[in-house]
Amino acid sequence: MRDVHEHLADHADGTPAVLFLCVHNAGRSQMAMGFFEHLADGRAMALSGGSEPAEHVNPAAVQAMAERGIDISQASPTRWTDEMLHAVDVVVTMGCGDACPVVPGKRYEDWVLDDPAGLDVDGVRPIRDEIERRVRDLLARLGLPSSAPLFAPPASE
Repeated sequence: MRDVHEHLADHADGTPAVLFLCVHNAGRSQMAMGFFEHLADGRAMALSGGSEPAEHVNPAAVQAMAERGIDISQASPTRWTDEMLHAVDVVVTMGCGDACPVVPGKRYEDWVLDDPAGLDVDGVRPIRDEIERRVRDLLARLGLPSSAPLFAPPASE
C-alpha cells in the first residue's frame, strides 16, 4: 500500500485529489476511498483520515467491499494531517462534526451517512451502496465519470 507522500506526489502533476474524513477512519472513509480509487482508475487520487483513528478497519466494511471486488483489507486507519488537507482539492466529511478541520478556500462536502461501527455486513451493505452512489456522483462532478457499471446483485431464484 502506498503512503501519503506517494499519493501527494501524484497530485503534484495536477491530478484531482480528494480527502475522505470520518471519526475513526475505519468504515465510511475507507469504503469511499476504495470506491474512489477503483472508479477513478488512476485519473484522480484519494486519501482518507480520521480525527480519532481506530486500531483497524471495520471487518464488516472490508467484507462488504470485497463483495464488490475492492480490497480494503490492507488499509490502516490514519489521523488526518495538515499536509493532507492542504494538498487536496476536495474534502468530504462523514459524521465528524466539529472534529473535522476546515481550511479556507477548500471545497467541502458533508455526506450524512450512518456509521457502520458495530454493524454486521448486512447492516453495512446499504451504507456501502450509498457511498458508491455518492462517489460516482463526485467523480462525475469532477469531470471524471466512471464507465464501470453499477454493481447488480445476482437475481434470487
